[in-house]
Amino acid sequence: MPTWQQLRDAKLTQYEDAADGWGKVSNRADAARIRVDQDMAAPIHTTQKGEAQNAAQRELTRLSRNYQYLHGECGLVRTALNGLASELVDVQKKLQQALDDAADLGFTVNEDGSVEYPHSTQPPLAAGAAAGKGVAKPGAPVPFLPGAGEAQGDPNKGKAEDIAERIRQAVTSAVEIDNRYAGILRRLKAPDGLEVTDDMIMDQARDMGEVQKAAGKYLGKDHIPHAKSPAENRKWWDGLTQEQREEYQTLFPAEIGALDGIPSAVRDSANRTVLDEVHAQVRHDLHQLGPEPPKTIVTAAGVVRNPEWTAWDALGGSRLKGQLTGIQAIEARFDQTGVDDLPPAYLLGFDLKGNGHVILANGNPDTADNTAVYVPGTTSKLEGAHGDITRMTRVWQQANAMSSGQSTSTITWIGYDAPQNILTDSPRSSYAYHSAPTLNTFMDGLQTAQGGPNASHTTLIGHSYGTTVIGAAAKEHHIAADDIVVAGSPGMLVGDAGDLGVGKDHVWSEAAGSDPVPYIGRDFLGGWKWGVDTYHGVPYNAGYIQTIPSDESFGAHRMDVDTSGHSGYWTERSTSIKNQAAVVVGRYDKVQEDN
Repeated sequence: MPTWQQLRDAKLTQYEDAADGWGKVSNRADAARIRVDQDMAAPIHTTQKGEAQNAAQRELTRLSRNYQYLHGECGLVRTALNGLASELVDVQKKLQQALDDAADLGFTVNEDGSVEYPHSTQPPLAAGAAAGKGVAKPGAPVPFLPGAGEAQGDPNKGKAEDIAERIRQAVTSAVEIDNRYAGILRRLKAPDGLEVTDDMIMDQARDMGEVQKAAGKYLGKDHIPHAKSPAENRKWWDGLTQEQREEYQTLFPAEIGALDGIPSAVRDSANRTVLDEVHAQVRHDLHQLGPEPPKTIVTAAGVVRNPEWTAWDALGGSRLKGQLTGIQAIEARFDQTGVDDLPPAYLLGFDLKGNGHVILANGNPDTADNTAVYVPGTTSKLEGAHGDITRMTRVWQQANAMSSGQSTSTITWIGYDAPQNILTDSPRSSYAYHSAPTLNTFMDGLQTAQGGPNASHTTLIGHSYGTTVIGAAAKEHHIAADDIVVAGSPGMLVGDAGDLGVGKDHVWSEAAGSDPVPYIGRDFLGGWKWGVDTYHGVPYNAGYIQTIPSDESFGAHRMDVDTSGHSGYWTERSTSIKNQAAVVVGRYDKVQEDN
């Protein structure tokens, strides 16, 4: 147990200097991870083929994961040391104030923390006491007022006892702080070797939780904005020191990664920490369940559901397997950086809540000349992220080819819980209205991070029920977009393109003749207005009509489609995807319309 002298003489700047050193290592590790992911990946794809490419990619992935682990672990050490120093500074100041008060009063503080003081009156002396002096020890009730019975009418006695108690409290607080952080700092270490295992990642997640508890007084979660506007989030972020930003990112990656309005590079780094931890935990939990049994078995009664599979599924097997599939799709996109000039990916959102969510950008939207945000429809969720990510990869490739000298970022936004059942859920508008605020906040945050409404040309692309979500968002709030493109829309809950807030000339619709969704969804999700229905310009109905974006009466640009079905709009090199890309880069003259 430290003495008051040790607390007084402690050089707490040594802890802060050590924290700075660990912080530099953490930052360098993160910078190294970015170099591996963004600068080293592309040459591998262009210079290596076959097994050589695969082997190099495996090594780069391992190296990236190692740097990610170092970034997190060293960041936790830095935060723990800063927290320790910050809390000890406070109790050291309290101790010093007590010592200063003693000196001002002419009292003497003894080695054991007792305080020797001169009597202001002369009561009978206790056996062995020095004449004219008393000794106050901590633990006595305070404060003592002149004439109080405990102080025996001696005000110096009360003052001395108060000082002794304050010294004791400072030392006791220092012991508690030291013990709290010592255990954490002992845990923050890694085994020898070059391989970062799932066990190490899960252990790091536990370490993070322990540091959060220990450093709560120094760096609290409550200070992070909650349910605030993106502008307020950005103001809070900009008001922090760089060290505070790094510590919040290290200690609360899930909260920082979800904060609309702050820089995309920060969100990406934070969300990659979350992704690594979740990936390790999901793989661990799935491994604990054992291999997936066959779903059906053949019995004398025929093919039946396998009871072993049913038990495996009841323990979460299918859910975990789906989560793993979605996580692997995200990581597969990370590995594609450099393939066909594909830019680095930015993970702007990730969690396992509900059906699982992921927001993934091709290129940094904060600096892009053109930005597209894709909202998928019914059945979209983390498990099926591969297909939606692929669609936006293709839009990026097509848009990039159309916009020489400009940069483009395309974003897959699986940021809402979409309907999962086509028959029972999709006809309901409640999913769209529930999700609209989340989409609006993301779009506002994107605009805030970019620097304002004129910083980037922004296009919202919706598919199927995703178009309904966009319609609900536009009804609720002025949507932060320049153009809206919809494909296979069952209805947008508004009756006219002019109701979407971007102007009729900036609303674009695609609908394949063989796509049944627009016809099926009209009665449930279409909008209403007073007007005239036409077919190739010929009126056939008038009055209070119900419309969807593919109707002439809706007023959108109806673009040519050369693909079939409900999911073919992103077929490579098709007119359908070229039209979308032309809108994304503002090349409206390149759009082929259905006349």
